[in-house]
Amino acid sequence: MTSAPLPDAGSNWVDRHAPEGLKPWLKLGRFDRPIGIWLLLLPGWQGIALALASERRTSSVYDLWLVAGFAIGACLMRAAGCAFNDIVDRDIDVKVARTAARPVASGRISVKKALAFTAACSLVSLLILLTLNLTAILLGAASLLLVAAYPFMKRITWWPQAWLGLTFNWGALMGFAAAAGSWAVVLDTGNLNVVSAFGATSPLALTALALYAGGVFWTLGYDTIYALQDIEDDAMVGVKSSARRLGSNVRLGVGVFYLLAVVFAALAGLLAGLGPLFYVGLTGYALHLSWQTRSIRPDDGPFALALFKSNREAGLVLLLAIILGSVQLPL
Repeated sequence: MTSAPLPDAGSNWVDRHAPEGLKPWLKLGRFDRPIGIWLLLLPGWQGIALALASERRTSSVYDLWLVAGFAIGACLMRAAGCAFNDIVDRDIDVKVARTAARPVASGRISVKKALAFTAACSLVSLLILLTLNLTAILLGAASLLLVAAYPFMKRITWWPQAWLGLTFNWGALMGFAAAAGSWAVVLDTGNLNVVSAFGATSPLALTALALYAGGVFWTLGYDTIYALQDIEDDAMVGVKSSARRLGSNVRLGVGVFYLLAVVFAALAGLLAGLGPLFYVGLTGYALHLSWQTRSIRPDDGPFALALFKSNREAGLVLLLAIILGSVQLPL
């Protein structure tokens, strides 16, 4: 049986070039839609870059491994998360036009095989995780609670997109911790500070948390846009989403989420002591998110998908801003 392209995958390398027998497995891991990999990966890279800028140190071979390791880990953990999500949502997916042809919902891959796929991806990711420092390892282990709970959020709350934000941006904390060294929490004149492995005392935890908070609101915005594709089907099957909850106020809601994303990103740059070029790049990030907000068409699903995908560029702009912010301009 030939594997047909999925409705929201568009033209992709899996449908064009992958062997027929591998297509269901690649689609199970969403390798036909790499945008999700980017959106999971970019917060981790941003965390690494922000830690290096905060510590005012040059990158090492280990830092290069962090960049590569986070990329491989993002591919595998996104695949594992999508497979687990498809297992949990298989009875819902079959009732929604956009998801009915997914491998598990359509019966092309059994639940037992999908579970084995999830376990295999998770195991390789664990091996990568074990190359990091203890703080990053503990954070990685804690992230499993977020990943495991996410598929059930759409049944519990109108804001499953917020939970996705908590989950997808966890890499910002991990990347920062992995690049900054092990953290030891100490009390310093009543303030919660962090001592890095490099001996400097600074509010590194607050810097990382500000970046994380900005990422959470960024995801809340872009995933609300994504949810516009399914708003009618979701209402029919009783699935909750921020897009349904906001209704006619969806543009205002996304605008508020994106404004908070920019504010927290600016706070992270301020706490890290980034240079003026960071704020030049941050302006580009803000303009991109503003363009997305103005362009929202609640009744145009395909355009909502295009806007959602443009967040790869938004995330790359913020990453570039952080890298530029580490450059100290001569007075």
